[in-house]
Amino acid sequence: MSAIEDENVFSQYLGAARSALDAIEATQLDPIREVSRRFTEAILADRLVHVFGTGHSRMAVEEMFPRYGSFPGFHPIVELSMTFHNPVVGANGQRQAMFLENVQGFGPVLWRNFVTDPSDCLLAISTSGCNAVTIDVAIEAKRLGMTVVALTSLAHSAASTSRHESGKKLHEVADLVLDQKAPAGDSSVWISGLETPVAPISSVTGCTIINLVKAEVARLLTEAGRPPKVLTAACHVGAERAKALFEETYDDYRRRVGVLYR
Repeated sequence: MSAIEDENVFSQYLGAARSALDAIEATQLDPIREVSRRFTEAILADRLVHVFGTGHSRMAVEEMFPRYGSFPGFHPIVELSMTFHNPVVGANGQRQAMFLENVQGFGPVLWRNFVTDPSDCLLAISTSGCNAVTIDVAIEAKRLGMTVVALTSLAHSAASTSRHESGKKLHEVADLVLDQKAPAGDSSVWISGLETPVAPISSVTGCTIINLVKAEVARLLTEAGRPPKVLTAACHVGAERAKALFEETYDDYRRRVGVLYR
C-alpha cells in the first residue's frame, strides 16, 4: 500500500470517528443528562444500574466498571458463553457464541439469579439492537419494574432484522435510548480492491457515551454530597491513597451488590 493509500484509510477512519462523535455532541447530550439523572437516583437509593451486553458489547460493559476512573453503583453482567469467544473456532468459538445470542427466553433465566427492585436500572448495550438475548433481558427487566436504557446505533438497527421472537428491536423496548451514532454495518473504511469495509466505529462511540454518562453521574453524586469511591491511578493521588481507594471501592461494590442475593 502506498503512502497516499495509507493516508486515505487513516483519513476515512478518523473522519468517520470525528463525524460520529460530533453527532453525539449535537444530539445526545440531553438524553445522556436524563439517563445520568435516573442512574444517579438509583445509586443514591443504594440500588444498582445493571449493565448488560453480549459479544463485543462486553467492552462497553467493562468500560463502565471496573477500571480506572470508575466507581461502584454500576453492576456489570457479562455471560462468558456469549463473550469469551477469542478462541474464534473450536470450544468456546464464535459460532456457538453467536448461536447463543439468539436463544429465546434468556431474560427470566438471568434475572432469576438476582433480587432486583423497581428502583434499579438496566443499561442494555447492542450496536445492532437485534440480538434476541439482549432484547429479552431488557423486556424482562421492564416487567420487573426497572428503568431500561438502550445504548445502540439507530442507523445500524434500521439496516438490521430483529432476531427476537417479538420482532422488536432493543430501542423499541427501552424507556430511554442513547444513539451511539455508528453507521449501518459499523465498519467505515473502504479499500480499493477489497470487497468489504473494515474498521468498525461502535467501540469508540459506545465507550464515549459510557464515559459521558459516568462523568455526569459522578458529578451528580458529588453534588448530592455522596461522592463515589473511584478507582484511581497512583499518579493522581499517590501510591498509598490509590491502594486505599482500590480497597474502599471494592468493599463498597461488595456492599452494594449484596442486596441482589438476599
